[in-house]
Amino acid sequence: MRGALLVAGTTSDAGKSVVTAGVCRWLARRGVRVAPFKAQNMSLNSFVTAEGAEIGRAQVAQAWAAGVEPSADMNPILLKPGGERRSQVVVMGKPFAEVDAMEYGAYKDRLREVALQAYWRLREKYDVVVCEGAGSPAEINLRRGDIANMGLARAAGIPVVVVGDIDRGGVFAAMYGTVALLEAADQALISGFVVNKFRGAPELLAPGLESLRRLTGRPVFGVLPWLDGLWLDLEDSLALDNRQVPVDEAAGERLRVVVVRYPRISNFTDVDALAAEPGVSVRFVSRAGDAAEVREADLVVLPGSRATVSDLEWLRSTGLADAVRGRRGPVLGICGGYQMLGHSIVDEVESSVGRVAGLGLLPVTVEFARDKTLARPEGTAYGCRVSAYEIHHGVVTVTGDAEPFLDGCRVGDVWGTTWHGALENDDFRRAFLADVAARAGREFVPAPGVSFAGLRERQFDALGDLVERYVDTEALLELIEKGAPAGLPVLPPGGDV
Repeated sequence: MRGALLVAGTTSDAGKSVVTAGVCRWLARRGVRVAPFKAQNMSLNSFVTAEGAEIGRAQVAQAWAAGVEPSADMNPILLKPGGERRSQVVVMGKPFAEVDAMEYGAYKDRLREVALQAYWRLREKYDVVVCEGAGSPAEINLRRGDIANMGLARAAGIPVVVVGDIDRGGVFAAMYGTVALLEAADQALISGFVVNKFRGAPELLAPGLESLRRLTGRPVFGVLPWLDGLWLDLEDSLALDNRQVPVDEAAGERLRVVVVRYPRISNFTDVDALAAEPGVSVRFVSRAGDAAEVREADLVVLPGSRATVSDLEWLRSTGLADAVRGRRGPVLGICGGYQMLGHSIVDEVESSVGRVAGLGLLPVTVEFARDKTLARPEGTAYGCRVSAYEIHHGVVTVTGDAEPFLDGCRVGDVWGTTWHGALENDDFRRAFLADVAARAGREFVPAPGVSFAGLRERQFDALGDLVERYVDTEALLELIEKGAPAGLPVLPPGGDV
């Protein structure tokens, strides 16, 4: 079979990413060569591919679900917000520009061409390309310059399925309204719906599904049930509010890990492997009232940041910086968090504020370079091989006595590294946690059988199972191969069919 599908959503976080990953895994298990695609992604959770390109972590996860190597073509445009109005634009995996919301419009025509070329390269290489939309296609204020939703679907003739999150409420209105707000040529590609995160009796939902079909002339291809413990690499830190990583509920006393969630937190999936370890609990904190938790945790993690200087100032304003500096116990800084732990930061690139003082817990200085470091390093720590990836402008220089640690350094109970993804290496993670527990005076026996890669694979299989069990897969296959059905009704806004 050959073809494509675009998974759109009624809102952000409706379930586009997980449905796309589920469709990729389901098709891959059928022997189909499938690849994910997101033309334009806004996310601070990114990854470095084997070719040295930075792309959104969600597309990486979808590629893994499809059983293929992630590439820049799968996410040709990545927007990384650095403030309320400014973002770094990453094109085909490399930094392209720093723009505000209005300036970005000047690049849209050029970027649309880049995205379409990437899409067609994937179509040549794979049997099926499963595209993920961005936000909602019904954001009609953005339709003129749209690259990722109906702009892509129209340009490439891709049928569209709209996913709605019923757990939010109002899913029928959102689905009907999504279609009705679009112009006729866009509506012609909206081929049906998938209801996501349903809890309850299916028979109570059935009348609504039938009414939606009658009112729109489009079927509901499936109703995906709420599945506890389901997770996937997220794009948006706002989704951390509902994040659930499977843990061993039978485990007894837990090693308590606190992760500081500053406003521009990035690569927060670095701690997923900790949360999946039996005997470890992970909690994100973000308020001044959380200072006690920071002081009392067995391990505090300062994760990556897209705006290191700004997030460091926020850390001070909340009092959490004092809690980190005043605690007696292990602290791990990753990338931006590592930079914050040093003596000083000179930044004329991200914030342009010049020199600022760090927390002073590690003997390092940081100077931001214009060129971004994108790498896939390998090394050794605790006698274990470690594979990771790097994404940063800050160049760290060790200025005093410190032990080397994963291309970073360590002094006493404080570790710092520029490497993302290191904790996904099972042997290293267990050795590191054992050291943390000993220094925190806690009993912790690592579980040798835990494989984080295996856990992720089981999540992909669970998503594939959801699609196979709860979606009309025959109808989906026909849609992918033949495109949107001809003669779909056009809904006038607020009108009847």
